[in-house]
Amino acid sequence: MELFRSKVIRVPHGFPSRHGGVSTGPFASLNTSTSVGDDAACVAENVKRLAAALGAGPEWVATMHQVHGVTVLEATGAGEGALPPPVGEADALYTRAAGVAVGVRTADCLPILVEDPVGRQVAAVHAGWRGVIGDVLGRTLDRLVQTGARVDELRVAIGPAIGPCCFEVDGDLPQRFEAAFGANVVRRVPGKPRVHLDLAWAVAESLRRRGLPEAHVDVLPHCTRCDARFFSHRRDSGLTGRMLSLIRCAF
Repeated sequence: MELFRSKVIRVPHGFPSRHGGVSTGPFASLNTSTSVGDDAACVAENVKRLAAALGAGPEWVATMHQVHGVTVLEATGAGEGALPPPVGEADALYTRAAGVAVGVRTADCLPILVEDPVGRQVAAVHAGWRGVIGDVLGRTLDRLVQTGARVDELRVAIGPAIGPCCFEVDGDLPQRFEAAFGANVVRRVPGKPRVHLDLAWAVAESLRRRGLPEAHVDVLPHCTRCDARFFSHRRDSGLTGRMLSLIRCAF
């Protein structure tokens, strides 16, 4: 198993590649989603392996049904079975329950993990372009502050996702992102009618504006579309698996 870790987060966590599981075909091999057509028994084994890498059983893994929105939910304890059902419909999940690992499934969108050492809580956030411009991460940080966090002590890692090298957009999205985050979020390529967006830069900029120290923000450099070690919805035309990034509440 290939598990990427952040230099700023100290509790058990990881951003996995697609390798190290038992799934086959387009889902080879560490797919963690049953909604893409993979065998449920394979998915359960893959989640079990990921949980074990963080020192937990699969019943301690809490996930959500992601909908590209901005809802934030709390996971209050362990689930049941080898593949616990989602906590609910949301795109951010946090927990204060000792031992629980919250996770986010991605295949190009941003997986964001948050550690709050003051309030002793953690969060996992899913952010595509809708979540970035809708500020799902900001809503998550607001919730953490309500339950004891201090913004200047938070630690945030942005995991492997589609990079500015590959994320082409058109329509009014470039103007909307530039208005929200500044000119650096838009990358114009000579000779190409479509422009590129840097979603990770936008998130990092939003964190800077909220007062997080730059030393507490870590952007992993991998592009999921470029790098064959990762599942990519765009590269594989939708027929692919999902990676499950996890962070465990273990202070």
